[in-house]
Amino acid sequence: MKNSNSSLGFLPTAFILVGIPGLEAEHLWISIPFCLMYIIIFLGNGTILHVIRTDASLHQPMYLFLAMLALAEVGVSVSTLPTVLGIFLFGTTEISFEACLLQMFSIHSFSIMESAVLLAMSVDRFVAIYSPLRYTTILTLPRIFGTGIIIGLKSIMLMAPLPMLLRRLPFCGNNALSHSFCLHPNLIHLPCGDISVNNIYGLFIVTSTFGLDSLLIVISYGFILHTVLGIATGEGQKKALSTCSSHICAVLAYYIPMIGLSMVHRFGKHVSPLLQTMMANAYLFFPPVVNPIVYSIKTKEIRRGIIRMLAKKRSGV
Repeated sequence: MKNSNSSLGFLPTAFILVGIPGLEAEHLWISIPFCLMYIIIFLGNGTILHVIRTDASLHQPMYLFLAMLALAEVGVSVSTLPTVLGIFLFGTTEISFEACLLQMFSIHSFSIMESAVLLAMSVDRFVAIYSPLRYTTILTLPRIFGTGIIIGLKSIMLMAPLPMLLRRLPFCGNNALSHSFCLHPNLIHLPCGDISVNNIYGLFIVTSTFGLDSLLIVISYGFILHTVLGIATGEGQKKALSTCSSHICAVLAYYIPMIGLSMVHRFGKHVSPLLQTMMANAYLFFPPVVNPIVYSIKTKEIRRGIIRMLAKKRSGV
């Protein structure tokens, strides 16, 4: 460890990561499901991105937002891959201080992007149901790409201060983390100095992104439900709601594990380390594994695009 400018403690040169507490001897076997999850994430999201990029019929707002969601999920997974597989395959549990801050920045930035894209997708579904005739004139390509750029810049700008705020804090010897990757709610418990600024800013990020996004998603679906109930026929109502089913699954897959992990970090001081680890893994791995499967099964156009892609490859075109 090296001295910091503060007399209160030290700035660590490295942090110690953990795999699955109590199952260290089984890490090589545990690496198998993690490798399978990464294969599903990259293959599934990569397939969706390729299909949307190459199929001109999918160059529509709904599918362009889905491509943004897939990119954000791939970004989260790429951010966790080096340390997760390093621990389970090679027993590498140490990560440098700077690399840990970079990983934390990447994971949380892509998570913020994912939440914002889910909000944009809910607005997209509302516009499609409320004003289908003006759908493509309201959600034009420049507006969609502009939304994507704003989401990316917002995520980076919000997260940029966190590594700097952590660097100013002194540490007093405890450099052991609770997960296989670096998360801010975990890192913030290690310094021995005043963390009030970090806590306040972290709370601001959570409320202004995940909190606000989830509230606006609920409001969007309130408007969607109100609009659907105004449709005269039951068949029309069913068809309108079916266009939202995949997005609802994606929202639940994202927010339920995130809320659970947040509750464990803030109120579960006596919760077992194994539960904390499982919740963190569910938060980061469940959405990118499940969403490509859900969209491939429940979205007819994506399913047809995948079938056309496979048919072209089979015919050698």
